Amino acid sequence: MKSVAIKGIKEFEVKEIPEPESEDGYVVIDVKKSGICGSDIHYWDSGQPIGLVMGHEFCGTVLDPGARSDLKVGDRVTALPISPCGHCDACLKGNPQYCRETWTYASGLSLEHPGAYAPKLAVRSDMVIKVPDTISDNEVAMVEPTAVGLHAIHLADVKVGAKVLVIGAGIIGLVSAMFAKMEGASYVAVSETNELRGKKAVTLGVADEWLDAKNPNFMNDVLDKTNGGFDIVIECCGNAPAVGSALLSARPGGTVVLAGVSLGAITIPTAIAVTSELTLKGAIAYTKEEFQTVIDLMANKQINVAPFVSKIIRLEEVQEAFQELTSGTSDSIKILIDPKK
Repeated sequence: MKSVAIKGIKEFEVKEIPEPESEDGYVVIDVKKSGICGSDIHYWDSGQPIGLVMGHEFCGTVLDPGARSDLKVGDRVTALPISPCGHCDACLKGNPQYCRETWTYASGLSLEHPGAYAPKLAVRSDMVIKVPDTISDNEVAMVEPTAVGLHAIHLADVKVGAKVLVIGAGIIGLVSAMFAKMEGASYVAVSETNELRGKKAVTLGVADEWLDAKNPNFMNDVLDKTNGGFDIVIECCGNAPAVGSALLSARPGGTVVLAGVSLGAITIPTAIAVTSELTLKGAIAYTKEEFQTVIDLMANKQINVAPFVSKIIRLEEVQEAFQELTSGTSDSIKILIDPKK
């Protein structure tokens, strides 16, 4: 079957790979929509590992239920793309994101298990979750990144009336801002270098204001607007300037949640964190409960992530989509792939 795989640095190729089978009880899924994630961009940017078929955010229907007796052919599903061991302390406590094996065989993030940048994929049976028909395919493909934002906000422990800054207006940033408002934040700002994305965050209603990260008076603006700094800063970029800005923007005694991921080492001003006695928290993925919570919120129409979808493309257009998302001049937030298109 046709797929899109990493060929080299910032380069994809459309190539044929074997169709997945239900080995070890895996559920085989017919992909309807697949999302392009910020972590996918990191892999594309590095060009490694060559041959990786990404795609860990998806909606599909069951082709082979594998070991799941509660599933039948045609059921609409998504899945946690991770591969936790299931028996370590983290797994037993409901935190599979901490498990040492979580990413080892993750779907779309490991060579052993190709992801949804293809018409079909196989997923570990215990990670598959049925979704109700009241949620559109586009929304279901957004469950995974939305759960990432929910997890970050849970870690931030947003109180009613809090002032919150989200750094980065990609999908994780926007859903984090959305949840911060739902938790009762009185002021939510989004910091972004891309003016189009920054303004879009306000237009979509998830942010009260866009702060231009390139503005030389950025820090003065932050201090003026917040009377000394934000209570909570959610960093969703994962680069040194963004993390440095997060530390500087938090008030003394504030909380900074690092939701952005860097594949390499970065330099940050730790003296700021020390002298301001900041609470720093890393945020990775989500719990299984949070993943299900997002599905329930969507099903009950308590959140609407459909407006975050900017366009739907074919497999042959993935290279151009990645170039657009990294151009710094596009207002696209989430681009979905329809592998049958």
